[in-house]
Amino acid sequence: MKTLKIEWKHLDVQGETCDRCYDTGENLANEVKRLNRALQSKGIEVEWTETKLDNTQIPQSNTLLFNGVPIEEILDIEVSENYCDSCTTLLGTETYCRTVRYEGNEYEDIPAKAIRQAAFKVLGIEETSTAEKSTTEKSCCSCGSGCC
Repeated sequence: MKTLKIEWKHLDVQGETCDRCYDTGENLANEVKRLNRALQSKGIEVEWTETKLDNTQIPQSNTLLFNGVPIEEILDIEVSENYCDSCTTLLGTETYCRTVRYEGNEYEDIPAKAIRQAAFKVLGIEETSTAEKSTTEKSCCSCGSGCC
């Protein structure tokens, strides 16, 4: 079985992380489940690990690596930073954290869609739209539009 390894690096302060990292972690956990369901029949397993960072490693926080390669090197993602109220509260000092610009929008977490696209790209697999499949599969006539 082929394995895709995703590493999630995030701030950890006594078992707590900031809101941004938490949201990325939720997106990642959900996408890994989804990817494993979709890819198991192809003999591919997706695993993820987390690397907990301390306050000296903030620039690395909220980073995803796919087989060791940062997501911003896989997709057209621009990394920046802005003030993070959540980290500031956790650390007790003004803190600026990573943001990503993806598909023309700035995000403080890494969106699920970006995680999924990066996984498929690293694996060299064309992503098929489940919406397209479900429409044609549910159609009861030959038009394929799901009209009935």
